[in-house]
Amino acid sequence: MNDKHMNFRPALLAALLAASVLAGCGKGQDTKAAAAPATDPNLVVVSAEMARNFRAAPLALQAVSIERDVPGRIEANEQLVTRIGASVTGRVTEVFAEVGARVKAGQVLARVTSPELTNAQLAYLRASSASTQAERAVERARQLIQADVIGSAELQRREAELSIARAELRASADQLMLLGMPEGYIERLREKGQLNSYAGIIATRSGVVIERKVSQGQVAQPGDPLFTLADLSNVWVVGAMPEQDAASVVMGQKVEISVPALGQRRFNGKVVFVSDTISPDTRTLVVRTQVDNTDRALKPQMLATLRIIGQARQQLAVPEAAVVRDNDRDHVFVQLAAGQYRLTPVDLGPASNGLRPLLKGPAEGTPVVVDGAFHLNNERKRAELE
Repeated sequence: MNDKHMNFRPALLAALLAASVLAGCGKGQDTKAAAAPATDPNLVVVSAEMARNFRAAPLALQAVSIERDVPGRIEANEQLVTRIGASVTGRVTEVFAEVGARVKAGQVLARVTSPELTNAQLAYLRASSASTQAERAVERARQLIQADVIGSAELQRREAELSIARAELRASADQLMLLGMPEGYIERLREKGQLNSYAGIIATRSGVVIERKVSQGQVAQPGDPLFTLADLSNVWVVGAMPEQDAASVVMGQKVEISVPALGQRRFNGKVVFVSDTISPDTRTLVVRTQVDNTDRALKPQMLATLRIIGQARQQLAVPEAAVVRDNDRDHVFVQLAAGQYRLTPVDLGPASNGLRPLLKGPAEGTPVVVDGAFHLNNERKRAELE
């Protein structure tokens, strides 16, 4: 009997001990599960030593100038553009200027042979002859009146005829000048009587030939624009602004122009024209500035970008270094406590002088990480992977 009790007692103790251990383990797991908080992927907790690498500052009002980039192109200044055509109907016999050529005022660009010009020269020679004859008649009448051969009425009649002849001569000379004949040629025509069947197409100003619409053998008509000259020392930069931004641009705003073909070089100007109409095809309005181009670096039809700078105004803004791009959205880190930061989505405007205007997000005075946000975001991602 004593032996049976002795054998049963160790077995009972072993069973009780095993149950106790199992119960204790289950209780510990339940306690641990209850104590584990739900994880927040946007919350970052760092040690005090690491927190010294991040600097936070309260959100405050900043002087921000709204900047907008508008695509555009270089164009010739239309106020410095001249379209030149033939002054008579005729056939083009020679062309002297090509596109891109620099010409001076008075330079002959092409020549036209014209029967109209020949007829006008003949009319001038007849008028010149009539004027010379009328001058001689007046001189003869003055001699006769001194000899008391004719009366004063005859002298007056001849003087009237001289005035008419001189007026007709001036009109004929003006007609030749309108047909493109230089004044020197007209004087030579009167002195020598030699006809010139060629009319020159003359450059009326100095500039660069940017368009040519004439070829040898072509029949030219008055009014046809055969050459287009432009003074490229000052050019236009024309941009196309989306209609939703139309209210943000006004005359006189500063503009910074960049041209990809010219690398990092920048040009400055002001808005000189804002269209009152919207293009129905592109839903944009025309914005224009003009820029000095004394070195001819800007060429018509070059692509450009206009950065239109608005007036500075006070609004909440964050430094560009504080912005973290995640899931195609802008975020900032808001400091909750020492060593605790939360990634917070925000809506921001375009950058201006290193600042991004805050359109939607934390309130004024909220501490935001302004230095080290990129590394803090890396720490957040590393914690997610653990």
